[in-house]
This record gives sequence, structure tokens and C-alpha cells, in this order.
Amino acid sequence: MIYTKEVENMCPVAKGAKHDCAPIPQEGKWTNVHEISDVSGFTHGIGWCAPQQGACKLSLNIKNGIIEEALVETIGCSGMTHSAAMAAEILQGKTILEALNTDLVCDAINTAMRELFLQIVYGRSQSAFSDDGLPVGAGLEDLGKGLRSQVGTMYATKEKGVRYLEMAEGYVTGIALDKDNEVIGYQFISLGKMMDFIKKGDDPATAMEKAKGQYGRVDDAAKIIDPRQE
Repeated sequence: MIYTKEVENMCPVAKGAKHDCAPIPQEGKWTNVHEISDVSGFTHGIGWCAPQQGACKLSLNIKNGIIEEALVETIGCSGMTHSAAMAAEILQGKTILEALNTDLVCDAINTAMRELFLQIVYGRSQSAFSDDGLPVGAGLEDLGKGLRSQVGTMYATKEKGVRYLEMAEGYVTGIALDKDNEVIGYQFISLGKMMDFIKKGDDPATAMEKAKGQYGRVDDAAKIIDPRQE
């Protein structure tokens, strides 16, 4: 350690206060975090790229400072999906500090990592008050049956109004309109379920029919339009 002459000439003054760092809630306990290995929790971070063309939702399950589980979901940028594939390989097994200082290929994923880091080290994790936290594999619960990200895609113009394209339930195939052309419901296909039916041996037409569903007052519709064609 190198000290300046001014510091060397100072007389020592004893440190009286010995306050510990503030405890944070982690997996059902109050923890004084001194080392990266003291950090545990499951939570999410949202990031965006520099031109704000795309976004990333990053979910990490951290146990004793180590990333045991990673879920990387992206939207809005085709290149980001490939970056996410690389990031998912990079993240698991690293400490949360290593991951923060690693190039995760894409601005949006790096930003999500930064936001997630802030939440986890300040005790703002999703599992802060869950005894022993969430098991490894809990990230898959965010995807639901069929293991597909929940995506909402809506398009609208002043001239022609709104078009529902994708809902949490799945790919929208029809929008139900009443006699005043106002939306009263929609029809959809759950693509995750459809693929599961196909993998179990159903032909595509049968699988698609079994994966169909609807929401709202579809049965009362004056007409149903294809949001991608009409």
C-alpha cells in the first residue's frame, strides 16, 4: 500500500463505530452480505439495446453466489435470439459478479444482467421471503405448459383499428367483432400444445384443432376476421 506524505504525517485515530452492513432479505432470512458467496435468490431483470430495437427478460436462480439456472427471453430483434443462445451457455456456473463483468454478446442482455444484479444484491429478489428460495427449475414455470415465452403482439392504425396477433394463450387466428365492429373476443391456437400433440403422433390438422381455444364473447360475434389478412 502506498500512502502520500500527508497521510504518513497524520496521527492515527481509532475507529469507534463498527456498524455492520445493512441486512437484506434472502430466501426467507435476513442476511448480512459480505462476500459474493453470501448472495442467493431468484429474480428477473429487463434490458434493452442501445437503439432500443429489442428487449431481453433475464431470469437467474442464484445459490451461494453461483448462477445455477438461467432463462433468457428476447423480443424485437432477430440477432438477439442468437445472442441469447450464447448467453445461456455463458451464464450458468458463473458467480453473479463474474456474469456482471462478462460480455453477454448483446446490449439488451448485458443491461438485463445489470438490472438483475442491482435487484439481487439489494434484497429485491422474487424469492426474498420464500424459505430456502425457489428450486432450480423454477424458471420453467414462467413459460407454462409447452415451455413457450408469453408474448403479446398487438398492431393498430388510426385508419383501420386494432389487430390482436399474439396473446399469452397463443397465436391469434380470429378477432370477434360485434355489429358495431368493436372487438368482443378472439380465437387462438396454443402453438406449444399443438406441437406436443404432433410429437405424440397426431397429424398436424388434428393437433391444430385440439389446440384451438377462444376468449370473450366469440359466440355472440357478428363476424370474425383474420387479423393478418383482413
